[in-house]
Amino acid sequence: MADGIYEDVIRTESEGMNTDRMEMTVEIYESAECVRDHDFRTETNTHQPLQRTGSVCVKIRSSRAAAVCLVLLCVLLLTAVIVLCVTFTLERRQLISKNENLTNERDQLLNKNMALMNERDELTKERDQFDQERNELWKMLNETDGYIYQSSLYFISSEKRNWNESRRYCTERGADLIIINNREEQEFVKKISGGTRVWIGLTDSDVEDRWKWVNGSALTSGFWATGQPNGSKKENCALFYSSGCHDYPCNDAFKWICEKNILKMSNSIKYI
Repeated sequence: MADGIYEDVIRTESEGMNTDRMEMTVEIYESAECVRDHDFRTETNTHQPLQRTGSVCVKIRSSRAAAVCLVLLCVLLLTAVIVLCVTFTLERRQLISKNENLTNERDQLLNKNMALMNERDELTKERDQFDQERNELWKMLNETDGYIYQSSLYFISSEKRNWNESRRYCTERGADLIIINNREEQEFVKKISGGTRVWIGLTDSDVEDRWKWVNGSALTSGFWATGQPNGSKKENCALFYSSGCHDYPCNDAFKWICEKNILKMSNSIKYI
């Protein structure tokens, strides 16, 4: 009986070992089949994705998906950064361009302002000069008899002075001794002088017998009276007579006629 029990135990252990061996054999076989199937599909069709079974395949797929998502995210971030940089650069250039335009406009306004200020100063200067000339004309009109002929204003003195003092009186008031340009003006001077002898702006003080007007021009027309000039070295200034011009000593005292051009003083004529 003991032998029978012992044989049963041995038989049972042998059966258990055989069962375990069979299960291990099945697992090894299945693993070999999986590997063989993978190698076969890879060798026969390289275009089909790798087929895996079990948790390993799931983990690989999850890792790949995560990597793809990460790459896409990086691409999106890089694109966003590039777009922002380009936008910032364009806006910066626009701001710089606007700033330059504003600077140019400011400079133009400053230049215009300076030009207007300079023009204002010039007008103020001209106005002051005009006021001064007008006052001088009023003074001359009050002190003398004034006449207008063509484009000039003439003043006959009421007192007597020598030739140099007479001329100084005229120049201090923006005028000069009269210059007779033609026969018509000579007749006008004869009329306003009323036969009184008056100094005119003609002299040969620089060079004897070379008569010049006070503006530097040479005497080209004959306004001399008969027998004049008589050539005396002491008679270097011209005195106007009703009969014509005479050379006379410059230190003698006579009345004089001042002449002032009024082409640029049309406003002054209104006050005369």
